[in-house]
Amino acid sequence: MENIAWGELPFGYFKTDYNVRTYFRNGKWGEMEISSSETINIHMAATALHYGQEAFEGLKAFRGKDGKIRLFRWKENAKRMRRSAQGIMMAEVPDDVFFKSITTVIKMNERFVPPYGTGASLYLRPLLFGSGPQVGVKPAEEYMFLVFVAPVGPYFKEGFKPVDIQLVRDYDRAAPLGTGHIKVGGNYAASLRPADRAHKEGFASVLFLDAKEKKYIDEAGPANFFGIKGNTYVTPESNTILPSITNMSLRQIAKDIGLDVDLRRVSVDELNTFDEAGACGTAAIISPIRKIVDREKNKTYQFSKDGQVGPISQKLYDTLLGIQLGEIEDKYNWNTIVE
Repeated sequence: MENIAWGELPFGYFKTDYNVRTYFRNGKWGEMEISSSETINIHMAATALHYGQEAFEGLKAFRGKDGKIRLFRWKENAKRMRRSAQGIMMAEVPDDVFFKSITTVIKMNERFVPPYGTGASLYLRPLLFGSGPQVGVKPAEEYMFLVFVAPVGPYFKEGFKPVDIQLVRDYDRAAPLGTGHIKVGGNYAASLRPADRAHKEGFASVLFLDAKEKKYIDEAGPANFFGIKGNTYVTPESNTILPSITNMSLRQIAKDIGLDVDLRRVSVDELNTFDEAGACGTAAIISPIRKIVDREKNKTYQFSKDGQVGPISQKLYDTLLGIQLGEIEDKYNWNTIVE
């Protein structure tokens, strides 16, 4: 694949050779199918199309310094997808089905795993949706689990450089007792309009507040928010925030490098007390935040005056990426070598 400019890849769809599909029918999962088609046949009355029975995951595989392919914390993705399935009453994908699917699709598309040192990775998108027909509002009886892959570059075009974020109050990402804590498409649909407006106004992403009181930090667009205050890693806890596997990993790394970790509700008024801030998730790993602009109150919270990444954010990023690439000891066994 010498024709691919690995270092210039965006974060987006890229045609690869194969994807894998498995159906849940008659109360059980069937055999995995390998396909080279980029399309699927779906019943016009499928619940995914009418009632939003759909959940997805995102995880990455990395080519290490030793040439081996590493999958990062796939069991946590499998677990989170099961929570999503429970939340909107879909068939749950067992670990064995999930693992066979993701490892098969990596091996079948191995030529698309970016070389070590290019800054690119192989992104995996597992997708679960109601494929069976219903006209009444009730769960499907048939489901499809599909995994496709794409080599990707950084999520934000700026790469690992501080970005500007817009804080919005006139849109909500998720209802207080809704689906914000699971990874379903409706949460992202609700974020599209404010995100599009933010992009047009010159911002990389948006920061949402809680829908009930508009006092506490919720999600940072498609990622979790964190702030560094002195020697403490602070990140919001809420039943409307999707628990990020990257954030979970960063909290452990933060403890390992001597930081305190504070997982709690974080008031928007606290923003001016942070030395550093960032958004974290599978796609971006860490996207440092230069400033957050409150659109309604026309107030700016500045975190990077010189455009440089803060020292703690840099250390967290370097450590997590080093583990993913096999450069740093993986003492928690987060990586799985794809043989």
